[in-house]
Amino acid sequence: MEKRLALEKRGRNPSQIRELILDNCRSTTIVGLSDEYVNLVALSLINVGLTSLKGFPKLPNLEKLELSDNRISGGLNLLSGSPLLTHLNLSGNKIKDMETIEPLKQFTNLINLDLFNCEVTNIDNYRDKVFSLIPSLQMLDGYDKDDEEVEEVYADGSEEDGDDDDENEDVDGEDDSEGDSDDDDDDEDDDDEADEDGDDDDEDEDGVATGEEVGLNHLYKSDLENGGLSPQDSEGDDDFDGADGEEEDDEDDDIDGDDEKDEELSRGKKRKHEDEVN
Repeated sequence: MEKRLALEKRGRNPSQIRELILDNCRSTTIVGLSDEYVNLVALSLINVGLTSLKGFPKLPNLEKLELSDNRISGGLNLLSGSPLLTHLNLSGNKIKDMETIEPLKQFTNLINLDLFNCEVTNIDNYRDKVFSLIPSLQMLDGYDKDDEEVEEVYADGSEEDGDDDDENEDVDGEDDSEGDSDDDDDDEDDDDEADEDGDDDDEDEDGVATGEEVGLNHLYKSDLENGGLSPQDSEGDDDFDGADGEEEDDEDDDIDGDDEKDEELSRGKKRKHEDEVN
């Protein structure tokens, strides 16, 4: 414990130190801690291995003392040099009966006492007896006199309980709800913009479709004015007429060829006849 204490001092004068945490340093008694720590307000000696409080110094300004998870079975009268104690944690020690905690009645400022996991808590009407023993006490083993769970009790008697958490949660919930509402409004605005864009697209498509219909109607009207044929149809008819003319020319050529063949045959027959007569 002395080595740990020297480390925690960090070269400071003991009278300048207001808080000391010596948890888990191994010692069965208080060693190295002296009356020089006159301004010490908080001291923590959790899981040190203490079997007694022998050597505990006078600490006139000490308000909070953590002694949980040790093997202390008595000697609480050795804490009398710290009359301003408001918080004392003795949970996880070997305190067995009410006689052991009897010296605590002298601490008129003690408002928070923790004896959780000590054998004394198994005594009949344990809570009522402890509250009667220490009139200033407001919280025992994490619960108030009405057996309501309390987070913390301060020296002025105010309590920090779940109600504050509920209020904070409600405020946070309202903030989250407002945030969600803002998000919903943004989503609705985005949806409106999307709908407007969609309407513009539909109008453009309708415009194209209408333009196509107008164009077709105009072409159809032009066809009627041109005799029922469009320029393309007229060109098609010219091509058809040209094809018909070519076919007629071919037929005329065939007829002329047949006539020439008949004349030649006739001439041949005539010559043959003249030869036979001669």
